[in-house]
Amino acid sequence: MSPRMKMVDLFAGCGGLTAGFVATGRVDPVAAVEMDADAAATYAQNFGQHVHVGDIADWVGGPLPSADIVVGGPPCQGFSSLGKQDPADPRSVMWLHYVEALTKIQPRYFVLENVPQFLKSPQFLDFASEFESDGRLAAYKIEVFRVNAAEYGAPQNRRRAVVIGSLRGEPGVPLKPTGAVGGSVSSAWRGMSTTVVETDLPISSTFLNGRSVPGPFKLQDIHITRRPTELSKARYAAIPVGGDRRDLPDELKAPCWIKHTSGSADVMGRLHADRPSVTIRTEFFKPEKGRYLHPTADRPITHAEAALIQGFAEDFSWCGTKVSIAKQIGNAVPPPLANAIAAALLQHHDEWLERAIPGRS
Repeated sequence: MSPRMKMVDLFAGCGGLTAGFVATGRVDPVAAVEMDADAAATYAQNFGQHVHVGDIADWVGGPLPSADIVVGGPPCQGFSSLGKQDPADPRSVMWLHYVEALTKIQPRYFVLENVPQFLKSPQFLDFASEFESDGRLAAYKIEVFRVNAAEYGAPQNRRRAVVIGSLRGEPGVPLKPTGAVGGSVSSAWRGMSTTVVETDLPISSTFLNGRSVPGPFKLQDIHITRRPTELSKARYAAIPVGGDRRDLPDELKAPCWIKHTSGSADVMGRLHADRPSVTIRTEFFKPEKGRYLHPTADRPITHAEAALIQGFAEDFSWCGTKVSIAKQIGNAVPPPLANAIAAALLQHHDEWLERAIPGRS
């Protein structure tokens, strides 16, 4: 029988990485760290109360659990192409706490996920130096991958950097596109109503660490829309299938759109029903932020539709306000991508174990 493995999720968010690893049926989460209380409540609702709610610096300074796998996506805003890419941004040094956790837990494997720009940053060079002979992580080697979630089972073009570490002496862990193409936006939404009238979450609350948090909510509870202005409604209705702000008549364009015909073509854009989505970000409910209009309905996509594009299961539970849940969805690692990473890692481990101890798997 293949061995079960224990995992720790750092910067866990709502648990996208954990969801993908748990879906293999062979990985048991034993600890998680998340500073945002709403995201931590979502994690706890789905995976258990073992989540530390607070600063990872405080958690790393205490006694840490043993684990076979450590995963995590340090905050990416300091590296993102949408941000200032400021090396002095405090979020750009969160990887140091990740390294400290690895030195104390000493897992067999680890996974770090971030935006592709991380690989070109000074911080990545510092991170990579930790694996040299005099580094704190000299016992490990790393494999670096640039991936698109659409090639790993998610219906979304989301490009990410994935670093997989393993103990020296083992072959590197391979990560190749699974062939399980995520499909289209419409396939992800099969069975979802295009007519949405609700604009608010139901009244519900749960507790985590003595704090009341809205929720838990199921998929249909978060199938909610905005309260658009009359101008926004007119703009939505005027944009054709696959169109964007450039298709609006001048009287419906913002002054800056009239003067600037270049730039992002995704602003006020409609998603293509027969293609993967653009990257789901934290403000997907604002079409002025990107191609987030429903393919056929004159409205932005709902929280439920965004969660399905990310690849979350229909029975996943959510906690927090509307804005908080949107942030959790947009910041998450797509569970299908996480599941593909987990499957590659576990297959590697089984093959290594069979070579090391013939007859055991």
